[in-house]
Amino acid sequence: MTTRVRITDVSPRDGLQNEPGVIPTSEKVRLVELLRAAGVDEVEVSSFVSAKWVPQLGDAAEVFQGLAPAGMQERGAGGVRQTSRTVCLSALVPNNQGMQAALDVNARAGRKLIEKVAVFTAASETFSQKNTHATIAETIERFRPVVEAARHEGIEVRAYVSCIIACPFEGPVAPERVIDVARQLLALGIDDLDLGDTIGAGTPETIDALLRRFDEEIGIDSHGAITTLHLHDTFGRAAECVKAALDRGVTSFDGSVAGLGGCPYASTPGRRAPGNISTETLVRTVHAAGHVTGVDLDALEVAAAYAREVVTRARAAAAKGGAA
Repeated sequence: MTTRVRITDVSPRDGLQNEPGVIPTSEKVRLVELLRAAGVDEVEVSSFVSAKWVPQLGDAAEVFQGLAPAGMQERGAGGVRQTSRTVCLSALVPNNQGMQAALDVNARAGRKLIEKVAVFTAASETFSQKNTHATIAETIERFRPVVEAARHEGIEVRAYVSCIIACPFEGPVAPERVIDVARQLLALGIDDLDLGDTIGAGTPETIDALLRRFDEEIGIDSHGAITTLHLHDTFGRAAECVKAALDRGVTSFDGSVAGLGGCPYASTPGRRAPGNISTETLVRTVHAAGHVTGVDLDALEVAAAYAREVVTRARAAAAKGGAA
């Protein structure tokens, strides 16, 4: 049976946040425009975190300001074209302060430019402490005012759960722990539960086992929120994991154009860990499995080439100790 699969590209946020160099704002805007032109369903544009901690994303408000005039137009490789299909723009917000920054962007734009915000926790206590400086319970408590504010403004909320298969500090993570965190997040009233294989430890077998338990305990499509899978391709198994998830009824996935990103905890001193599954590979895998997306692969390749270009330039500048 052919199914419409939802594709979110997270490269402007998750793909760039761990880069050694800082990408100019104008180039981030251009990347988002190219992704919109490719027809992905959502682009996670940036994160409203302190520039002290994540300098690569310190210009989140300016990036959204650069996107605001586009309205219902999408700028493709050959210029501006009209589209009847909107692309959701989202942002990561770690706390209520980040949520307020997102609301300020919408206020300045005079419309709901940011349609979705994302919060993040983990299924591993150690990872949560190292990544958020808080326990899992404390992170979920932080989300309450964010969800309330989003509800008041008609903004959707995604909740990421990191380490759904394994933690770089604790090792394998039991499905029961993932399900317990998922239940707490769903109780808050989130719209999108995003399950992340943060270090790319998943195999088709472990992904299938987790999703089978998840479907038995909660239901992939019956809990009032989208179930999204966020895969990293650390060991080259992500495409096979996509197939396993499709067979289990998952119809929403994250990708990062050109495979940008990657959890720093999965890297070693001599080897940078591969990043998220590339959106190109993700879309091809979905299509090969007999399902459909709204993505134009030719336009997506244009976006991927541009992403590689700007990242290569920024890395070279960083290596020389200068700006991109």
